Amino acid sequence: MDNPFFARLWTAISAHEPESITRLRRENLAGLSGRVLEVGAGTGTNFALYPPTVTEVVALEPEPRLAAVARTAAASVPVDVREQTIEEMGPETFDAVVCSLVLCSVDSPEDVLRQLFSQLRPGGELRYLEHVAVTGPRGALQRAADATVWPRILGNCHTHRDTELTIRATGFAVRNARREAMLPAWVPLPTSEVALGRACRP
Repeated sequence: MDNPFFARLWTAISAHEPESITRLRRENLAGLSGRVLEVGAGTGTNFALYPPTVTEVVALEPEPRLAAVARTAAASVPVDVREQTIEEMGPETFDAVVCSLVLCSVDSPEDVLRQLFSQLRPGGELRYLEHVAVTGPRGALQRAADATVWPRILGNCHTHRDTELTIRATGFAVRNARREAMLPAWVPLPTSEVALGRACRP
């Protein structure tokens, strides 16, 4: 979890995030209320975008440098930043869970999603904005990137994961899901597309 290179890189990237990504973040958080768990908070990019109906955010960020930046982020709701992973968290219950560009970087998405399922109250929502696997030549690029330098440079990010399939397999009921291009088709990067969706714990 101690990754000074990635912490510096992600701090720089998040400070210059394009409006198109901010728009998707805002949409991902719209309508939330009550107590929210955010996993992989990074620099706290989401904090100022939470609606006032959210009463508390517990934000997990295990990288200490990123957690320090997150603690200084402007917030419209009370935020409790904790330097821990979801696996290290004790039993607590939340009205919603938020994952933004994080399930691509955990070692075991299945284990993390099972833990998140258990932390949600019945009827609670998982809101996700995640890199996802694509097909064709871009999919081949994703597989090559994941097998070589991409995870080492980008904080263990794996671009060719079928995250929505894993969410469903965990027991969540996915609804209002769509995919959206983050980059023009000609840009030779594997992080070309994201999935934006809401999944409910029955």
